Amino acid sequence: MAERSVLPRDLESSPPVEIRRLAYPDLPQVMAIERRVFPTPWSLAMFVLELSKPSGVCLAATVRGADGRQRLVGYLICSRYDTVWHVMNVAVDLDHQRRGLASALLAELYAQVEDPHARFTLEVRRSNSVAIRLYEREGFRAAGMRRRYYQDNGEDALVMWRTPATLAGSLEDVPNPGPV
Repeated sequence: MAERSVLPRDLESSPPVEIRRLAYPDLPQVMAIERRVFPTPWSLAMFVLELSKPSGVCLAATVRGADGRQRLVGYLICSRYDTVWHVMNVAVDLDHQRRGLASALLAELYAQVEDPHARFTLEVRRSNSVAIRLYEREGFRAAGMRRRYYQDNGEDALVMWRTPATLAGSLEDVPNPGPV
């Protein structure tokens, strides 16, 4: 995969972002972001496992720092299960959030999957209204709930899907939609 430069939404204060394949040497930076962003961070072993899957898509968003070196500021982990893509983890470092980086990572995911009929799913905390709005802008729709999904506080997760039908405004091709 070639690196792609994308411009974040906040053009005035942000340098261009490069989206590229996430690699094992990125994991120390990934772990640092993971610990800052999530109350229950993934373990290093979980990232290693996802990177080792040949059918997954693991992406890194980097910016060039004042010292000229690229610095990882976000990442996306997506695994393929049969005909469904499961977005497992999307994170943007705290000082780079709300600048369009998560959307840029998702756009690169869709470009790499190269299937207009692809189906994507994910879980998100019910209380994470910022992420829910992002996913809704991306065409995901809530289609169920996983009770007590998050171990840290027992919070429920919304199950969201992005499919040809959700992009057209229905849940017609979502498997077993349930109450939200």
